[in-house]
Amino acid sequence: MKKDEALIEFQNVVKTYGQGQTAFQALRGVDLRIMPGEFLAIMGPSGSGKSTAMNILGCLDAPTSGEYLFQGVHVERLDRNQRALLRRHYLGFVFQGFNLLSRTSAQENVELPLLYRGEPAAQRHAAARQALAHVGLSGWETHTPAELSGGQHQRVAIARAIVTQPMVLLADEPTGNLDSTRSHEIMELLVRLNREQGITILMVTHEADMSHYAKRVVHFVDGALESDAMRPERGD
Repeated sequence: MKKDEALIEFQNVVKTYGQGQTAFQALRGVDLRIMPGEFLAIMGPSGSGKSTAMNILGCLDAPTSGEYLFQGVHVERLDRNQRALLRRHYLGFVFQGFNLLSRTSAQENVELPLLYRGEPAAQRHAAARQALAHVGLSGWETHTPAELSGGQHQRVAIARAIVTQPMVLLADEPTGNLDSTRSHEIMELLVRLNREQGITILMVTHEADMSHYAKRVVHFVDGALESDAMRPERGD
């Protein structure tokens, strides 16, 4: 990949739900370029198109028209199985609700993506322990979600998202269920993963103070990009 080549690119992306008089255009010709290693916050009011854009970026949905390129590959031309392979090998997901298996240990929760890949047990165990260490949970491998705090739940969820060593981490309201202190801890963790591991992070948030951790902030309004601005490095 060339230094000035976008990792992700939307070219005139349109997403329409329904047909005829009931048709609703969730995205109205969006152009967006995301470079490797960026930390991008995606904001906008309810119904603005930010969640639709996130679903397309995460290969959970496809545009009605326009082009979506990932490392130069036209994702909009891929079939469902091919998009699933792209998700499995290049993308990690973090959700507001954590989505942990309640009766399963932290390590077993983190191993799940590798289990789906068919990785041998020894490799799964080692990778999960390493991912938990990256999020500050060494020593918590055998604890179940009932024995963990909300902030630790999200750390386990982030470890599960990075255990496959994804190029891109998509975080959908990752601090939405956390108090202020835990929220800032999780955001500092995401910043560290972005800086130290070079993971490109795309985060949907409605919280302005959380968006301040991102290097770049885009605002959606009525299915279109209203603004796109770089932020100064934290500490500047």
